[in-house]
Amino acid sequence: MPKTPMDPPADLIERLRRLLRVPGPRRRPRPDPDRPGGGPQPPGDGPARPGAAVPRFTADFASTTQWVAGRSWAYPNGGPTNHGDNKLDHLVADPAYSRSGTFLATRRTDGDWSAGLLTTEGSAEGFMVRTGDVLEAQVRLPSELGAWPAIWTWYEGGSEVDVFEYHPDNPDLLELTNHVRGGQAYHRDPAIGPGQWVDLRVEFGSRSVTWWVNGRRVFSDGRGVGRRWRAYLIVNLSVCAGRYHPAPEPGVTEMSYEVAHLQVFGPAR
Repeated sequence: MPKTPMDPPADLIERLRRLLRVPGPRRRPRPDPDRPGGGPQPPGDGPARPGAAVPRFTADFASTTQWVAGRSWAYPNGGPTNHGDNKLDHLVADPAYSRSGTFLATRRTDGDWSAGLLTTEGSAEGFMVRTGDVLEAQVRLPSELGAWPAIWTWYEGGSEVDVFEYHPDNPDLLELTNHVRGGQAYHRDPAIGPGQWVDLRVEFGSRSVTWWVNGRRVFSDGRGVGRRWRAYLIVNLSVCAGRYHPAPEPGVTEMSYEVAHLQVFGPAR
């Protein structure tokens, strides 16, 4: 039988590779433990959705099993008012104020404003955002002074992360805040303004919470929420009482903002 030629030594192969400038095997990027599924952080601004990530929650604001309307334990005694936080809100369960995805506030005769709020707290499904999740939302910002829209989280007196807050008196500015471990950014962008649509994405990492606005990474707080964090979702339109931002102008009787899309992705559990 013919003899089988011996394989060349490994060091000879390496010398030939360097001489001929043939690239060696590519190294895989190191996984980021804060990404859902532990996937690597890709180049560019937007986060990739790792293969292990799955849609954990797709908002249906009309669903009474997903959302509770008109009350939240983020407000004293569950609501309906929170004057101590300089808000004129009087939370209402009327579906016209929130269930269509348009969050509405209307002036009342007592000086407060009937206002829409939805939360997953107390709902039949009881959905909670958890460490490693990624939230995506598309919102249309309000135009009226005094409007105070927000998407945020809450659980047992804390666990608050503000996906965004907005005040039309600062027309090009979004407030992005991690109250859990103390990180905040005031993000200014000419694409932000009254009546404008804005795409938001937030990654709730254990060591850093990261925000994207209109597909661009704008802030990583370097603090995170910790490994065991969890919280309910709140979507609402508050009304400013005038201490921090202007109250509504006297002739204004109605204001609104819209959430067209809200979805949460996370690792398969």
